[in-house]
Amino acid sequence: MLNIEEFISGVVCRATEELWGTSDNIQIQKTRKEFEGDYTVVVFPLLRASKKSPEATATELGEKIVASTPQIKSFNVIKGFLNLVVDSSFWAERFGEIVSTENFGMAEKSGRTIMIEYSSPNTNKPLHLGHIRNNLLGYSVATILKANGHNVIKVNLVNDRGIHICKSMLAWQLYGGGETPEASGMKGDHLVGKYYVEFDKHYKAEVKELMAQGMSEEEAKKRAPIMLQAQEMLRKWEAKDEAVYSLWQTMNGWVYEGFDVTYKALGVDFDKVYYESQTYLLGKSLVEEGLQKGVFFRKEDNSVWIDLEADGLDQKLLLRGDGTSVYMTQDLGTALSRFEENKLDDMIYVVGNEQNYHFQVLKLVLKKLGYEWSDNIFHLSYGMVELPEGKMKSREGTVVDADDLIADMVGTAREMSNELGKLDGCSEEEATAICEMVGLGALKYFILKVDPKKTMLFDPRESIDFNGNTGPFIQYTHARIRSILRKAEEAGIATDSFLSAPLLQEEVELIKALAEYPAVVRTAGEQFAPSVIAAYAYDLAKQFNGYYHDHSILKEENTAVRSLRLKLAQEVARVIRSAMALLGINVPERM
Repeated sequence: MLNIEEFISGVVCRATEELWGTSDNIQIQKTRKEFEGDYTVVVFPLLRASKKSPEATATELGEKIVASTPQIKSFNVIKGFLNLVVDSSFWAERFGEIVSTENFGMAEKSGRTIMIEYSSPNTNKPLHLGHIRNNLLGYSVATILKANGHNVIKVNLVNDRGIHICKSMLAWQLYGGGETPEASGMKGDHLVGKYYVEFDKHYKAEVKELMAQGMSEEEAKKRAPIMLQAQEMLRKWEAKDEAVYSLWQTMNGWVYEGFDVTYKALGVDFDKVYYESQTYLLGKSLVEEGLQKGVFFRKEDNSVWIDLEADGLDQKLLLRGDGTSVYMTQDLGTALSRFEENKLDDMIYVVGNEQNYHFQVLKLVLKKLGYEWSDNIFHLSYGMVELPEGKMKSREGTVVDADDLIADMVGTAREMSNELGKLDGCSEEEATAICEMVGLGALKYFILKVDPKKTMLFDPRESIDFNGNTGPFIQYTHARIRSILRKAEEAGIATDSFLSAPLLQEEVELIKALAEYPAVVRTAGEQFAPSVIAAYAYDLAKQFNGYYHDHSILKEENTAVRSLRLKLAQEVARVIRSAMALLGINVPERM
């Protein structure tokens, strides 16, 4: 398919070369909606070559382009800006290309291999709203990168070891009475999370008691008996103590079964799962390598550090004095194994913005160890999801649970769909499927339409508004188009081909919007930004609804015009379906 931006750029460059002997500093952008035109040339950079005023330069260039390019119908000049109007026949040709392109919007194979890590849960609690943003963002970016022709490997690094895991284990040992997911009727991840909260409750009580005995808060936190027991449990785990290791395997098994249910409900998956328990030792070997090279240093308490003060940072702990690992230890080892095993071109970590400093240090440490591929590590940082009530805290049990939220979204979708009559005539099976699709579509779209860097406020009911910038609005537009096409087929009107007909300006605008899709997919891939796709899908749906409101399709008496409009509607539905799939969102055939 013709690359429209390259075509317009080529037209302008040839004209400036012929007029003034230069094609440097050509700036082209889409014409703003308040002006007539399709593409705008900024002529100020050309004034040195033309030796004329901005208006005269623009006029001369416009006359040259119109005279030499049949596809450019006319031009107008607004101060130093040349607005080019493309002939409708050009857009008719582009529409023919769109219709005949099977994987429209998808790029050719790039040959690049990109690994993207997302989810990365701890095995001491269930997934919550913050994890949902992480999973949806990671899965969508992976899908967008695939659409850009890259070989993408989706991975999950499970944080299955460490002091936080031992806290849940110890609390279950002390207060659980042998409780299991089967006996309690709870999902395994919820049960383990219950004991993480239980640990914190007892820990705070012990700290309070020690402080009442005259101990400082800092000292009390270090010497609370339950915390000392958790630290001892971690040491036993690293020493492969049989009883501790067996309990760890059992409780993690409960959590994994729970996670799998949530991942399936969210519609996300992974090509490979890494476990921190299997990677932290490799990190230790890298720490030893760094000590031998003099990149790291050991303190009196036997802990290992790197001094990054000369790089504008500070000293960073790499290994505790007792030999136990920290997150950085494990991330060093994991990064090395991934690049070597998979011959990666790029590695993307989808992790919240509270870890910005961590990834800055990770790249710098790997660079100092001599690994040049560290430049190809990218931290896709995202802001937290907040609620009207404020921030969430796992240890205090005040999080919005992912499973509960998914169920609530589906329930709200059913309630609002019933109110609006969207499920009239549907069987119970159809209604259930539609409500799941709409509820999850609302959740995914509401989260992904926001720039990842921004902290966002999540409002479940607002996300299911069928009239706003929401997933259900776009889903309903797709269902509406599919309904039109079904009615056409029932009436014996062919929809598999179309006849050429003069284009209305609104039809030209729709074709222009469709033609932008490949560039939108490319931009979203370059910026790792599902929000770019979301904005495009919404604008396209809104534009089609406006067109459909003003122009009849099935009742149009001119056969050629009706044929064109049906095909145009069909292509809008196809692109909406494709764009929403890049966000991990399904669209219904009927609503």
